[in-house]
Amino acid sequence: MEILWYGLLGLFFAGYLVLGGFDYGVGILLARTPATGSADPRRAALTALGPFLLGNEVWLVAAVGILFGAFPLLEGELLAGLYPAIAVALAGVITVIAAVGLRSRPAGQRARTRWDRIIVVGSVLAAGGWGAALAGLLQGVPVRADGHLDGIGHLFTPFVAAAALALSALVTLHGAAFLALRLPPGAADQHVAVGRRLVPVTLAALGAAAVLAGLSGPVRQSVRQPAVGVLGVVLLAATVLAAGRALGRRRTGVAFALTATAVALPVLLVGAANWPYALVSTADPAASLTVAEAAASEPTLRVLTWLLVPLLPALLGFQLMSWWVFRGRIDERAPVYW
Repeated sequence: MEILWYGLLGLFFAGYLVLGGFDYGVGILLARTPATGSADPRRAALTALGPFLLGNEVWLVAAVGILFGAFPLLEGELLAGLYPAIAVALAGVITVIAAVGLRSRPAGQRARTRWDRIIVVGSVLAAGGWGAALAGLLQGVPVRADGHLDGIGHLFTPFVAAAALALSALVTLHGAAFLALRLPPGAADQHVAVGRRLVPVTLAALGAAAVLAGLSGPVRQSVRQPAVGVLGVVLLAATVLAAGRALGRRRTGVAFALTATAVALPVLLVGAANWPYALVSTADPAASLTVAEAAASEPTLRVLTWLLVPLLPALLGFQLMSWWVFRGRIDERAPVYW
């Protein structure tokens, strides 16, 4: 049963990155989107995002709930070992939600522009922080046998920085695909072009992260399934290339599905490459935790499974309803949420 819950943990966090990822991708793209008064394209981008913003963050809450409930031994060491990256990511998440909500309160364009810049910063922090957290998990955490950490310097490596940039590039491409899908045809075409230009940038960032992973001693020491890791990187690159081709053919729905897959793949890659370990200790191999060791007791997991039966359909149903109600492109009649 612990395998089921480990899979659910990965599924919910990957779902959060996919849904929250286009929030942050749209936020990052505001940096290159001009503000032009009443025809404000930034306003249009946030209108396209509006109905989904808060609902997307529910997946993060659900993933944290699974971590605390189903893996009580893992959450303490995981949060302690990766807390600088997680703190940066959460600061970015909170900043984006607050800034999007406050952006339209002032009437002046100058004040709104300041809020737009805050949204950009928060989006970069969120995307980069989650990328750094995944990289830190892949390269292992220096946990000693007594449960204490040997500092936090393990997060300040070229590989972690490259992974943070790579995930930021991925979510930016994902945001461009989302806007190409949701904006009116003229504005959508602009984001199709942006997305196509982002494809080589994203591939370069992924390639740099992959090379630095191969050169990193901690990564080579921690990864238990290197063949799976290599296959995951190849699949990720192929998915990004396919998304670029779909954008070139104006198949925005297919492109969005492919960028969503690409954003989810790093979570699956980390989980599969470290299997059967949920957390690898680089300081003391005896302190590493397998999935079975990190999981709660069998009776606890059984109770959690019964609680999940009504909650999972409700969560999925809410998401499907939101996408169905707000399907299609926005126009001048679209409600403004923020």
